Amino acid sequence: MFQKQFSSRTTAALCCLLLGSVLTISPFADARADPYPDKPIRLIIPYPPGGATDVIGRIVGKNLSEQIGGQVVIENRGGAGGNIGAAEVAKARPDGYTLLMGALTSHSVMSILEKGSLTYDLQKDLTPAGIVGSVPLVAVVNPSLKVSTLKELADNASKNPGKLNFASSGAGAPQRMAMELFKQIADVNIVHVAYRGSGPAMTDLVGGQVQVMTETVPAAISFIKSGQLRPLAVLTPERISMLPDIPTAKEQGYDNYNVSSLFGVMAPTGTPQEVLNKLNAALTEGLNKDDVKKQLLEQGVYAAPLTIDASRDRLAAEIELWEKVIKAGNITTR
Repeated sequence: MFQKQFSSRTTAALCCLLLGSVLTISPFADARADPYPDKPIRLIIPYPPGGATDVIGRIVGKNLSEQIGGQVVIENRGGAGGNIGAAEVAKARPDGYTLLMGALTSHSVMSILEKGSLTYDLQKDLTPAGIVGSVPLVAVVNPSLKVSTLKELADNASKNPGKLNFASSGAGAPQRMAMELFKQIADVNIVHVAYRGSGPAMTDLVGGQVQVMTETVPAAISFIKSGQLRPLAVLTPERISMLPDIPTAKEQGYDNYNVSSLFGVMAPTGTPQEVLNKLNAALTEGLNKDDVKKQLLEQGVYAAPLTIDASRDRLAAEIELWEKVIKAGNITTR
């Protein structure tokens, strides 16, 4: 009798102990099983507030937050042409909670021009979570230069080697590299004049101190519409809605002259694939919404989300292109 009571009581006690253990362990197990994200995501914008990348990044961050079901906190880390912010993300823990909103064309160019001096490697230390879209470029001239097409510009430059100048917003900017690419395609000599930003460059272009520039459509469109600048071609595969009457470079016989300023979201290399997949799905869903497309287009961005594999291929192609252009032209940061 005593043995039966002892056995029953012992069994009951063990059951209670096991149940208590399960109850104690379960909250911890559930917490570990919580889906990503379970804390705020930092979206680093490697430029000061108010610039194009900052505005685009805030639109993307807001919609990423809505789609992924977690808070996205914008943090500006300006300096060194975007490299300070990029380096911070490259060195961050690869858990999906520190991301970079990057102007990928500029980062690609600068990673080549400043190779050896940077504290991170764009391809080795960062991986795309997704491409956001691109800002198209347009080739423009001061109206005093009597050319209306890319072919006429090439002919003029060929007859006057070294006498034409082109402006850019900086040594590693897409605006600079687009004209360097044209010089190589057309085999002409047009002298580069670097400025500290698009504003001063456009001022001197309109004033006639320089004759040519390839600039983002949002920065150039008001000058085009006012007649202060003459557009020669948009550097996109097809005509764009912002300048529907301006022909493409391809239409003028320059099939390989396609340049735009590419934007995307990057994560530290080593970020788990399931986290990257979730980020990419959330970005894609947000970027396919009509209101988000409209907001981005108002900033000159044509939303064009890509899968992770396609994003990696796009970034690799970008780096390969500019590596060839930089080597062929012996281009430096001057």
